Parts: sequence; structure tokens; C-alpha cells
Amino acid sequence: MGGIAMKPKKEWWKDSFFDPQFYTPSDERHLAAAPGEVKFLMKAMGLKKGTRLLDLCCGVGRHSLLLAKRGVRVTGVDYSIPYLLEARRLARKMGLDIDFQREDMRKLRFRGQFDCAINLFTSFGYFAKEADDLKTLRGVAAALKPGGLFLLDVMNREWLLSHFKERDWQPWLGGFLLEERAWLPGARRLHTRWIRIYPDGRLAERVFSLRNYDKKSVGTLLRRAGLKPIRWWGNYQGDALSEDTNRVIVLSRKPER
Repeated sequence: MGGIAMKPKKEWWKDSFFDPQFYTPSDERHLAAAPGEVKFLMKAMGLKKGTRLLDLCCGVGRHSLLLAKRGVRVTGVDYSIPYLLEARRLARKMGLDIDFQREDMRKLRFRGQFDCAINLFTSFGYFAKEADDLKTLRGVAAALKPGGLFLLDVMNREWLLSHFKERDWQPWLGGFLLEERAWLPGARRLHTRWIRIYPDGRLAERVFSLRNYDKKSVGTLLRRAGLKPIRWWGNYQGDALSEDTNRVIVLSRKPER
């Protein structure tokens, strides 16, 4: 599937992809969707005032900020310094007490501190080795209190395979975004090239790679990490997961003992 020659750096996520000048999750479309997504999280996880929550790969904090406004005690973790600086600025502006920290998600140092954790919008599967994905989930399990909940949201590999396009483009922040994609053998990992055309005609290009999961594979990984899947959805409208829904949203629980 696909035949595009592209090879991202092994640790592409450390490079300049997560730079607000190239890609930001605080554009109008993402910000407009965030209140509905937070409403889903509050209901699906039973969040309430005083709940301690870890927002893993929090980005600029578009969910952290809204959750904190509802009284949830949020700790946000991300690797991108520019994103964290923006998240802290917004929290100060809004008068919110949120602990934003820079961490590699494979090396979480929390132990039994959180009632809940979230990892949203395919902020998962970055690493060259699946063992590092497992290490990340084991870190989440360690960070949770016994009985704690973890909600993971990734793109649905079954949907990606059935809707695969080698190339397409879309309007983006006053310019355009061109995308080229290629599946690696076995259809477990997708390489993608983004080419941004800015309103002034400038071009910027980044290549990234994600390991993609379906219900079976992500469920297996969660169980290996010591987390038990208890509920599945296919989108933030609460529809049932199927091969026709583009997301795998899974709620799992850390055993009481």
C-alpha cells in the first residue's frame, strides 16, 4: 500500500514537529471541539470536583484548562517546551492552578497519585519499538491509584486501512496542508509527510511515523500493562466502536489489588 519514499527520524517527535509555528493543537477547529470532548470525558470517567487527573501529552492544555475550570485537579505532562510554555501562560491568564511538567512519557515518575489519566488524539505509538508503548502504559498504571481509570484515544487502524489515501490536501490556517502517506509492511505503522503552505507562500515539511492500533491490539497491550479494558467507543459522540468509526476510545481500570 503506497510507495512514497519517506523515512522519519527515529525520534521525530523530539524534532520540530510539535512547534506552534508548524503544528498547533490550539487552532480554531481543535479549540471548538474541546468543550464537547471534555463533556464526554466528565461523563465517561465520572470526573468531579477534586478528582486528581493526569493529562498525558497535554499539548497546550486545551483539555487540561477546561477540566480545571470544572474543579478537576490536573497535572499536565508533555515533551514540547513551546506547548508547555503556552499552557502555563493560559493557566495564569485564566487563574487556574495546573501543574504542567515536561516528561518523556516512557519515564513517568508518578506513583499512585492519580484517580484518572487520559491520553488523547493519538498521542501514542510514536516510538520505534512497541516495547516503549508498553513501557508508557505501565507508567500510567503505576501513576494511578488502585481502581483508577485510564482513557486512551487513538486512530482506528481498521478505519485507516479501509479509508486509506496516499495523498490529499486541505485548507489549513489560511494556507494549505498537503499529506502523503505510506504503510510499512504488515500495516502496523504509517509514515506521513506533511507539507505546509503558509499564506505568504512559504513551505515547511515534516515527516512522522505512528504505530497504529485496533481494538484487539490495544486491548492486549493495556492488559499486559496491568490495565483492564472496561468500555469502548468509536468517537466523542459516544457511538459504539466499529470498523466504520475513525477512533478507538477505550476506558480501562487499574485493579484494586
